[in-house]
Amino acid sequence: MASRTTLARLSHFVTHSALPLARVGVDSLRGTIDDATIRLLGQDFEDRLRRVALPHAADGVDPFGLDREWAKYAVGVAAFFHRFYFRTEVFGIERVPAGRVLLIANHSGQLPFDGMLIAASMFLDAEPPRVMRSMVEKWTQTLPFVATFFSRVGQVVGVPENARRLLDMGAAILVFPEGTKGISKGFSSRYQLLDFGLGFMRLALETDTPIVPIAVIGGEEQYISLGNLESVSKALGMPTFPIIPQLLLPGGQMPLPTRYRIYFGEPMTFNGDPDDDDAVIQEKVALVKGRIQSMLNRGLKERKSIFW
Repeated sequence: MASRTTLARLSHFVTHSALPLARVGVDSLRGTIDDATIRLLGQDFEDRLRRVALPHAADGVDPFGLDREWAKYAVGVAAFFHRFYFRTEVFGIERVPAGRVLLIANHSGQLPFDGMLIAASMFLDAEPPRVMRSMVEKWTQTLPFVATFFSRVGQVVGVPENARRLLDMGAAILVFPEGTKGISKGFSSRYQLLDFGLGFMRLALETDTPIVPIAVIGGEEQYISLGNLESVSKALGMPTFPIIPQLLLPGGQMPLPTRYRIYFGEPMTFNGDPDDDDAVIQEKVALVKGRIQSMLNRGLKERKSIFW
């Protein structure tokens, strides 16, 4: 009898006291974070949050799991790195057309800060502000908690079916055709584009979607990679395992505060059969790759310093 009375009291306490207090604490913390974000990033940040479009969202969550509340805090973090840490300069973002579009960019930096900063520029610098969707590697879904987090902040597994649905919704989709090999380039190979996959071009042809080439400068120097340990990456089930000495230094886990420069090129449109032979598709892909490499070369030539 005594144990039942104790359990009843405990249940009453949890239901009527502890849980309401926890909710108040969470709501208070959320309000504090919101206030701090607006003070740091300015009222324009809040205005853009109100104006950003989330098509086909129901109860704040879209069909791919994008959650407005999660996305708000993710954008806040991205905005901090965009405006204050990397001090990103953005060129030509007004060239991005309204409606569905494929954003095709070079990939670098060991960690995907480049994708985060492109997303931040689409939200903070584009008019009107847009939520960009990124195609991520399938292997990321095997990492604990990552799959849920990625979906809540707008990342989508990079399979054609998902991309087609998003384009039908009028989305701006970011694709890194170099894949994981691009992000893990060694320092000696910086800003030298690797082979592009063909999938994005077949998708553009199938859906009649314009392509905007993007050149990202700054990511190659944020982590200095001396190479990759393939045997270790295979053992861990990872696509790469880079050798980055700075990670062993105090504070070296953070990327170096290089200055990012993001160049948006003129939209490119292509016609043809999406089921053409690889050789035919490769010719079209080579035009996009060549445009991005040219933008990279020009931007590097104009750059005065890595850090400012």
